[in-house]
Order: sequence, then structure tokens, then C-alpha cells
Amino acid sequence: MSAPAGTRPGPGRPRDPQLDAQLLAAARELLVSEGYQATTMAAVARKAGVVTTSIYRRWPSRRALIEDAIFGLGTSAYPEPTGDLRADLLAWTRLFLESAAHPAARSALPGLLSEYHDDHDSYRRILDRGELPTRDALRELLSGAASAGQAAPGCDADAVFELLRGATLIRALTHGTDDAGEFCEQIADALLAVASAQRKRPNQ
Repeated sequence: MSAPAGTRPGPGRPRDPQLDAQLLAAARELLVSEGYQATTMAAVARKAGVVTTSIYRRWPSRRALIEDAIFGLGTSAYPEPTGDLRADLLAWTRLFLESAAHPAARSALPGLLSEYHDDHDSYRRILDRGELPTRDALRELLSGAASAGQAAPGCDADAVFELLRGATLIRALTHGTDDAGEFCEQIADALLAVASAQRKRPNQ
């Protein structure tokens, strides 16, 4: 999972935040009960008790609606730094795992990832909205930790992010939150090891 992903602004009259939340909740419920393919715009409209045009005023496509329904789960804010890098990395691991393990996310992610394979523009949009800001926030955390002597100077923040995302995503899709406590502790230790390693130069 990535960073918070707010819903898209649309033209015309001001949006109703309560209706936005109602539609996103309906999409999540359908993802859990009916699955990714059955979560259509028409189905969400029926579930929320609105007409489909109300959804299209807010989201241009089914995929856009589902993206907003799942990519903001549990990621309304990044963990606040505590001054203890290991504790901070543990908080990040828990955040990523809980977001990816949400039943709606577990239903939608395989389908979305399959569609992104043939739609690079949509995937780039997700990167710009969520992944890049998240990488920047994690890089800032590690930079502060390096200044405090808790991480290697110039540590590979991208490697930390890739390990964090990959490990939590696969774990969420295969095991959900089973044994989450032990798993998160192990991943936090692995992330700390990566952050503490000296980054090799190309000629080394």
C-alpha cells in the first residue's frame, strides 16, 4: 500500500463529503461480499441508494472509485517520528500491513495489479498520488535518523521502502493479519538492518 489518496475533485457544484464517504463505504462492502469483478458502478449505486450519474460526477471509472476506496485505508497520516528508529519502522510496518490486509483491499489488489500490467498510465498516476509521497516521507524519517546516528549516512531509503511494501503486501494477501505481531517485529528488524547498512558506491 501507499500514502493517503483523496478522492478526485470534479467540476460543477461542490461535492458532498458525506455522499463521497457513503459511496466509498458501499464499494468496500461490495468488494468484501461480492468480489472485485462484481463491484461495478451500477452495483455501488444500488448499494448506496443513488443513481450512477452521482458516482460518475465523482469518479471517471470503476477502477478510479475502487482505488480511492482501498488506497486510503488506514493511511490517513504517516506515523509520527518518536526518535527511536526501530519503533518508527515497526509503526510503518503495522500501518502498511493493516492497510493491505483490510478485506476490501485483499479483494481488490490482485485485480488492480493485473490491470495495471497493461495500463502504465494508470499505474503512473497511482505512483504520483501515493507511492512517491510515501517514499519521500520515509526518506525524511531515515535522514533524521541518520543525523541522530540511528541509521547509516546516505542509507538506501528506496531499498527500505521496497522491502516494507513487498513484505507487507505479500503477507497481507496470503495470511492477512495472522500472527501479525511477530511478523511486524521481524520486518522492523530487517528494515533497521537495511537502514543501518552503508550504501555501496557503483565502483565498490
